[in-house]
Amino acid sequence: MNRILSLLSLFTLLLIVTASCQQSEPQPAQKEWAIALHGGAGTISQDLPDSVKARYYAGLEEALRVGELVLRDGGTALDAVENVVNTLEDNPLFNAGRGAVFTAEGRHELDAAIMDGSTLAAGAVTGLTTVKNPVSLARIVMQESRHIFFSGVGAEEYADQTSVERVDNDYFHTQNRYEQWQRSQEQASAESTPMTMEKWIEDSKFGTVGAVALDSEGRLAAATSTGGMTNKQFGRVGDVPIIGSGTFANHVAAVSATGWGEQIMRNVSANTIANHMEFTGSSLEEAMNFVVTERLNPGDAGFIGVDSLGNISMQMNTAGMFRASLDADGNRTVMIWQDE
Repeated sequence: MNRILSLLSLFTLLLIVTASCQQSEPQPAQKEWAIALHGGAGTISQDLPDSVKARYYAGLEEALRVGELVLRDGGTALDAVENVVNTLEDNPLFNAGRGAVFTAEGRHELDAAIMDGSTLAAGAVTGLTTVKNPVSLARIVMQESRHIFFSGVGAEEYADQTSVERVDNDYFHTQNRYEQWQRSQEQASAESTPMTMEKWIEDSKFGTVGAVALDSEGRLAAATSTGGMTNKQFGRVGDVPIIGSGTFANHVAAVSATGWGEQIMRNVSANTIANHMEFTGSSLEEAMNFVVTERLNPGDAGFIGVDSLGNISMQMNTAGMFRASLDADGNRTVMIWQDE
């Protein structure tokens, strides 16, 4: 009996010590707000002229500042991600809005999506040809329509019922994208055999813009916008407007993706990151690393994410990703390549 009592006493002592240790472990700090953005991932040469690098860094800084001003003044995560993506859509350096790549037919077709993590409300559009800022139309779809996703002619007709700014398709034209499209066309016609998917992906520059944010009320939001892939075929839809693939937000995390859309869709990547966190108890960093290294192949994609505590992760398995982040504690990052 004495031995049993001794064992019970020892067991009770171990429980008390364990509970005490758990209570003494520092709890993760809750940041007041946080934001991250990306401007595309892929093969980004480090031989870029200094003047071009400076323009990209300046573009990332400008967009980050836009988001900072919204969140610092108590604005919503939705306003922050929409305004940041608008800024990137208006910057011809990035493949979204003005600066979007050309399709095989020599025109521009744009996709976008936005999601409110606090309500799971979402809006998405694809195949737009005259909407200056597609992510703003996606937000109107989210807030004013009983539907989530509009495509092609239907998306344009829905835009007709709103006040979003419209432009001619030529507005999206930039000389750099035009020359890129011409090279792609020439290469495709010069091939003695049809270009393989692998070769097409290798020669395509991945480009998408996106933003994720946590606001002072604890709400998460994500938004993404893109011109797709250079020389994409008629009617092609990538991951960006597919809720859960390229864009996702819930109470756990907000995630935006960039890269090879087909691969991102196959793995429902953005949602997989959030689910991995929720169902395994892993951190945002761990969950994103799982998708980047275990679910996707090298060279496929990059992601940005923020969790409910304001922790930020930006990871890719490509050579580079235009990216930036900032939180209320002043932690700031503006980067392009892996090894900066």
